[in-house]
Amino acid sequence: MADGADATTEREIVAQTFPERAVTSVRTVQRGNHKQTAVVEFAEAASVVVQWSTRPAALRTEFTLAAAVRERTSLPVPAVLAAGELDGVGYVVCEHAEGVDLHEEFAGLAPEHQHGLARRFGRCLAELHEAFRFEGYGRVHVADDEGTGTVATVDVSGDQPLRAVGSTDWEAWFSTYAREGLAALPAVFDEERAAIKEVLATADLPTVPTPRLYPWDLRPGNALVADGELTAVLDWGDPLAADAGLSLAKAEYVVCDWYVEDGAALRAALHEGYESIRPVPTVPLAYRLVAVARSAVDSRGVVTRPGFPEREGDAAVAFHKARLGELLAECSE
Repeated sequence: MADGADATTEREIVAQTFPERAVTSVRTVQRGNHKQTAVVEFAEAASVVVQWSTRPAALRTEFTLAAAVRERTSLPVPAVLAAGELDGVGYVVCEHAEGVDLHEEFAGLAPEHQHGLARRFGRCLAELHEAFRFEGYGRVHVADDEGTGTVATVDVSGDQPLRAVGSTDWEAWFSTYAREGLAALPAVFDEERAAIKEVLATADLPTVPTPRLYPWDLRPGNALVADGELTAVLDWGDPLAADAGLSLAKAEYVVCDWYVEDGAALRAALHEGYESIRPVPTVPLAYRLVAVARSAVDSRGVVTRPGFPEREGDAAVAFHKARLGELLAECSE
């Protein structure tokens, strides 16, 4: 059971959204660094998921994108039931999807099941790239928010326009994105940071790639599964617009390399799934290096924990350093 201010907030949100329903329990779920999530159960109705944040504009972008993904693609995304503001807090209420956390299941699955899920993630990413293109690169938000942090009239249909703000110069945007990612790495990565900077200085990158949706957190840790099939893809926060190859590089790392000793076969399956929808984009080594570096720390600057059971401390650092070392070795071949 949740308690204190969080439970009070969630009950107030539900009371505003479903005033006729009697709440029987509120269970907090840890998902994301910038919002609170809870499963709310009712006496005589299906349970729902309530999320709330003191960053209402960011939450609005997240649920607007989720609704649009549900509408435009075959990805299993829970329906958005209601959204709004309550005392300065932005909230969204969604369907409660069935299934177990794929993060906890993936490493223990038989190889053929892992490969099937990797192909599914490849198809998911390709569908997203087909469905969402933008006029520039950078952070994606609901068009009428203008990045101000305010929330306009709430619409949960998924019809609201999304746009990217940042730059129309790909090389400049990617350079800044890479530089910020390298700067966030702790000192233990100093050797890799210096080597990556050298690679980036001479990298041959596309000049004007089409900006496609870069879903920051498309990975098993944000998916539910039942009977070997994806039942929900969750967490559409902090979306970007970028070259399709960059988001494919990120998926290669967090889907294919994250849970197994050698991700080559899973990367092949990911590409196979992607290619069933659209041609596989070019992925320069510079993209792969930056994708790993940006995935090695979270938004708070804490080293991320690959695998399951999750690696921690030195083991987590060693995992990221090993993959960066493999990629840097490829650069020198």
